[in-house]
This record gives sequence, C-alpha cells and structure tokens, in this order.
Amino acid sequence: MTTPIPLTAAKPARGRPSKTRQQGDTREAILDAAEDLFSKHGFYGVTIREVAREAGVDTALVHYYFGAKRDLFDAVFLRRAEVLNAERIDAINRYAADHAGAMTLEGLLEAFLTPPFERSLRGGPGWKHYSVLIAQTNANPTFGGETMARYFDPAIRRLIELIRPLVPGARDVDLYWAWHNLSGALTLTLGETGRIDRLSGGLCRSGDLEAASAYMVRFAAAGIRAVCDPDRPVSVDR
Repeated sequence: MTTPIPLTAAKPARGRPSKTRQQGDTREAILDAAEDLFSKHGFYGVTIREVAREAGVDTALVHYYFGAKRDLFDAVFLRRAEVLNAERIDAINRYAADHAGAMTLEGLLEAFLTPPFERSLRGGPGWKHYSVLIAQTNANPTFGGETMARYFDPAIRRLIELIRPLVPGARDVDLYWAWHNLSGALTLTLGETGRIDRLSGGLCRSGDLEAASAYMVRFAAAGIRAVCDPDRPVSVDR
C-alpha cells in the first residue's frame, strides 16, 4: 500500500528537479532509446545493454523500471498507442457526430487516417521511429498479431462499426479483409522504406506523406466498396 505524501512535505529546492521528475525523465530517456533501437534493428536485434548505453544509464536501471526486454518493448508500444488510439477514436466519433446521416467513406477514412499521418509528419523523430516500429510489428509472425490486437483493436473495431452502415449488405468477412488490406498499406507507407521511390524512379517519394494520405483515402474507399459489394463476390477460383 502506497503511503500518501504529507501535505507539509518540503518542496524541492528551486532549480533542482524533484526525485519523481528525475525518475520520469529517466524512464522517458530509456523509452526513447529503446524505441529508436527497436525501430532500426527490430526486437531481436537489440539488447538491454544496448538500450542502457544509448540512454546513458546503467543496465540495472532498465531492468528496474521495465523488467525483461519484452516488457520494455510493450512499454514502448503502449506509450504512443494510447495517444494515437485516443486521437483516432475521437476523430471518427467527432466526424460521425458532425455528419450524422451524411457520412461518406472518404470522410470517415480521412478522419481515421489523419492522426497517424499528422503525428509522423509533425511529431518529431520519436513518432517517426514509432511508425517504423508499427510497420515491423504488423509484419512479425511471432508476436505481431497479438501485439497489434492488444493495442489497436478498439480503434479499428470502432472504425468498422462506423463503416458498416455505409456499405449496405457488406458481410463481416468482407469488412475484416478490407481492413486487413488497408492496414498493410498504412503501416508500409508510414514506415517510409523508400521502396516506392526506387520503383517509380523518383516519381513518388515515400516521405511525401501528405500525398500518400490523400491517395490512401481514395484507394481504401474504392477498395472497401469493391470488396463489400454483395453483387460482386470475391472469386476464389483458381
């Protein structure tokens, strides 16, 4: 049981950060270092010792704050997932409320996709690292599915719930496959791998996220309509 701090506790000396603030700064430094390294080398390519060295702390401190490496990875993932999920759910709920009875797929998808693109565009290097980390995790066959489900499913389920009335007759299987295809495109794009730069001979730039976002909204809306059209069932014939 945590002992409450007395109301008469002495204030920290002016100019000297409190112990709580120092601890918070240390935790953030460790998370920033781990996020950077995980995004560049993947979960299996990083050690706790390397994270400690990058953060400028003793290895024991990393274990003290986060435990094992997988626990550290989960803490890195959760930190920004909470922010991103809150922003996306708020954006699509606000769109639904402001356009009741007049929602469009394009408008709904733009509301949902804007927060991650904006964060990657203007959130600084930490959000760039996180975007790469999400792309890696989404494609990881060992623990990617479980990790993505744990941290992102609530926002995605809300999106699918709002899409459903916009595509009458759509089956749940169609909606989930539609999301699956959008998810892959989204994480690959935010990973900014440079693949499209090479493929297009420089005509397209993976760092041009504003253009990428606009294309993705149109592409996803058209894809959802095609996949969910009950008169155009998906063929599985060979």
